[in-house]
Amino acid sequence: MGKKYVISYDIGTTGVKTCLFEIEKEITLLSAAMEGYKLYILPDGGAEQDPDEWWAAMCKTTKEIFNKCDVKPEQIDGISFCSQAQGLVLVDKDGKHVRRAMSYMDQRAREELKKLMAYGPQIAGANIPKLLISLQKTGAVAASVKDPVYKYNWVKNHEPEVFSRVHKWLDVKEALIARMTGEFVMTEDSAFGTLLLDIKKKCWCPQIVKMLEVDEKHLAKIIKCTDKAGELTAEAAAELGLVPGIAVYGGGMDASLIGVGAGATKNGDTHVYMGTSGWVSTVVNKSIVDANAMIAAIVGAQPGLFNYFAELETAGKCLEWVKNHLALDEIGIYLKKTDVAEDIESKYTNLYQYLSTVIESVPAGCDGVIFTPWLHGNRCPFEDPNSRGMFFNLSIETGKSEMIRAVVEGVCMHMRWMLETQDKKTKTSDTIRFVGGGALNASTCQILADCTGRVVETVPSPQNVGAVGAAVVVAVGIGVIDEISDAGKLISADCTYEPNKADKAAYDKNYAAYKEIYGANKKIFKMLNSDR
Repeated sequence: MGKKYVISYDIGTTGVKTCLFEIEKEITLLSAAMEGYKLYILPDGGAEQDPDEWWAAMCKTTKEIFNKCDVKPEQIDGISFCSQAQGLVLVDKDGKHVRRAMSYMDQRAREELKKLMAYGPQIAGANIPKLLISLQKTGAVAASVKDPVYKYNWVKNHEPEVFSRVHKWLDVKEALIARMTGEFVMTEDSAFGTLLLDIKKKCWCPQIVKMLEVDEKHLAKIIKCTDKAGELTAEAAAELGLVPGIAVYGGGMDASLIGVGAGATKNGDTHVYMGTSGWVSTVVNKSIVDANAMIAAIVGAQPGLFNYFAELETAGKCLEWVKNHLALDEIGIYLKKTDVAEDIESKYTNLYQYLSTVIESVPAGCDGVIFTPWLHGNRCPFEDPNSRGMFFNLSIETGKSEMIRAVVEGVCMHMRWMLETQDKKTKTSDTIRFVGGGALNASTCQILADCTGRVVETVPSPQNVGAVGAAVVVAVGIGVIDEISDAGKLISADCTYEPNKADKAAYDKNYAAYKEIYGANKKIFKMLNSDR
């Protein structure tokens, strides 16, 4: 078939990474560019972004990637997305947003949640009859103030003039697809994220749509992640620096495609992601819910398969906290010493290198010092927005180095907790793929292997796996591979970390204590944080 060239847009919360890939026997990254945009945090719990800023960042980075390689715009065979999800982008008939997008982090719709779901006898914050109906039809339940259906109703109740101009309710990448192609679509995984999708029939569930007071005419056409959504219009092509007519594919949300980019695509495959947030995800062939542990099998990019998903909201965010509050001076010195460029990726690469140096100077288990990575509350295996991070068991001998290593170990121990919780409902894999910025650090990879007792594999450019997953979507769409599960043919591991049995006793002792810390401090967390 010959070489194919694909553009993938990884639309994150703080910026876009635009990647140009060559697909032949492997997926090879030829060029990449990054550009940030704003997250508008409002005093009432709002969190918004401007779709025009997403688009401006895409236009800038699309032009930049061609300056870094020999590929020409007319050689591009397809475009796809890996995107943040559960946003709310309301657009008019022309595809223009009628207000700023409401981020997945937006928490304004408390009254809408109470009115529509959180009343009467409840389990996990949801009215029991409605919870049972939702689980039966959608395989999940809209029980969080952050769920987009409540944001939709918030706009209806608080901004009626704006709401009157709504033609379609889209998610982040779908809004950008509409701007590129003029087509209003939503991929199956994004549709699942609305919690309005009938997971068996792969269509909007009329019963849930009515129950949650959604106007069905606002819902877009559902397509597969590998389906062609449309073709690049002349207007969009001119703004992006591309040529009209390029096929634009559905793509997927980050929770769907990061596992694909990791090469963890077969039933039973498990991957661990450590970016700003973190998660453990296992591919399963049926819908599974552990309501007590807040783990659910979500619809992914592959037909007939689900991603059994457990999330830690602050994973890499804890490492960023280390950078800002424990290691800033040292990082600054390191950057100057190595004379690296002042871009985001260079800074984080060097952060991980610095952490490796520090970590390796401290014995496993940090002499009993434990860190809890709950800097913004926790969701799994217990949900408590009041829980917080803390250092436990400090002594007079404890120094900065021990504290830094304890942060990394704390994140890895939480990953172990989520793995073991998943094992209660399904079998996670003995060998796990580890991806995200955290996988850039060999020391973190080894600690994850030692803490979990699992073999840990990494892939080339683990921080780009979302974009790689989007490239796989195009590879299927244009016929390079038959289905997403064949991604393993294009994505192979480049490093393997075996568990170090010598350190197991120290980690097991700390881990046993780690699991007891929340229960022992639950009342205190509530006392200090419930009114914030």
